Amino acid sequence: MSNMKALRACTLGLAFAFSSLSPAVVWVSSAGATVLAKVNGKAITDTDLKIANEDLGPSIPQQLKGKARDAYLLDYLIDGELVAQKAKADKLDQTPDFPEKLAYYREKLLMQSLLSKVAKEATTDAALHKVYDAAAKASKPETEIHARHILVATKAEAEAALKRIKGGEDFAKVAKEVSKDSAADGGDLGWFTKERMVPEFAEAAFKLKVGQISDPVKTQFGWHIIQVEGKRQTKFPPFDQVKEQVTRYVVQKAQSEMISELRKGAKIERFGVAAETPAPAQKAAPKADTQKTDAQKTDASKPDAAKPATPDAKASTPPAPASK
Repeated sequence: MSNMKALRACTLGLAFAFSSLSPAVVWVSSAGATVLAKVNGKAITDTDLKIANEDLGPSIPQQLKGKARDAYLLDYLIDGELVAQKAKADKLDQTPDFPEKLAYYREKLLMQSLLSKVAKEATTDAALHKVYDAAAKASKPETEIHARHILVATKAEAEAALKRIKGGEDFAKVAKEVSKDSAADGGDLGWFTKERMVPEFAEAAFKLKVGQISDPVKTQFGWHIIQVEGKRQTKFPPFDQVKEQVTRYVVQKAQSEMISELRKGAKIERFGVAAETPAPAQKAAPKADTQKTDAQKTDASKPDAAKPATPDAKASTPPAPASK
């Protein structure tokens, strides 16, 4: 219970720093709303609870469901009301900059309301599937391999490891004993495409047939022995696997287009400020990364983190997600 209170206090400290600047917006009661609590006579209603739930969203502990979640939100609102009342008693709402801050957060709330409305209208099932189908159609299969490697500092060490393997020792066993990387996994790198490797490593690995083992390969990280365990063509992932990415792309595209249209029809004047900077390029749905070990994330001789492409703002479809 003490941990939950501490977590609630932390959430309050972050979120209420903003909400306390606009009490008239956050704490207003709707006609017909059910009163859930009163703080020094000030009612907190089920409408307030709904607004708080929408505001806090992912910051609420995911394990809280149903009545436990409602109790958490109500405690948040009670604490918030207490802090707001104390702030008002201290006349913090009468400071010179308070009206400007209140106006700022009112504008921000209006902006967020419109962006949420645009997002909701844009993310119909038909719209999401249209984007997904276009991306799937444009996707070109790539060859990817499943490989292991042994990484050592010198060519002599690599040759010694290769001699042991050719002598009948298991590749994974030798990797665990001598490799500087992925040793715990027997040198397993998982599945990866060619462009996710440094050139020297990629050229050697993708020339091998399944079951073959390379001669020592030199990269900036040292000397490698590579064993290919499988080859396959990438497959476009199913809709459910990338739905979140597609949704994010559709929302960003709709919001970006709406703002662009508003700018076209607006008279915008700048005074004493640097020239307008170009609008950031529209973000596209990021590629679905293949699974990687911690070592693969830090060693460029192994699959690098898949970076989402940044397409032209006029692009109508996201880049194809990589298969898993």
